Amino acid sequence: MYIRKRRRPVSEINVVPYIDVMLVLLIIFMVTAPLISQGVKVELPKASAQPIEQEDTPPLIASVDVQGNYYLNVGNDQDTALGTQELTELVAAKLEKEPNTPVVVKGDGQVAYNEVIQLMVLLQKAGVPSVGLMTDPVDE
Repeated sequence: MYIRKRRRPVSEINVVPYIDVMLVLLIIFMVTAPLISQGVKVELPKASAQPIEQEDTPPLIASVDVQGNYYLNVGNDQDTALGTQELTELVAAKLEKEPNTPVVVKGDGQVAYNEVIQLMVLLQKAGVPSVGLMTDPVDE
């Protein structure tokens, strides 16, 4: 008669696959972290696609059209195109009077991405700590 020995269950966990996965993830994060930190700093809203709450001071809206002209919603001539120097001076003056004024970038849908980035760089030079991006709601 053949007697079969019962195997005892192994109570050890093989951690080698977990270590391999952890090392791969570590390498991925080390490679992608420097890539993520480059670019223009934009503070993202806390809620997804929700409108910004209306504050006491109206936002300062910097616009760029298809031709690359800049506009600002300050003063009587809001439809007059501004130069880069004039735009930065107006924004800096407005923020000096009211430092808590929110700043929003409004760009035409056909504007090249580079034009919007250049506008954001000008706003950064004027002392704007963070900007919001203005969009139209999607009709469903």
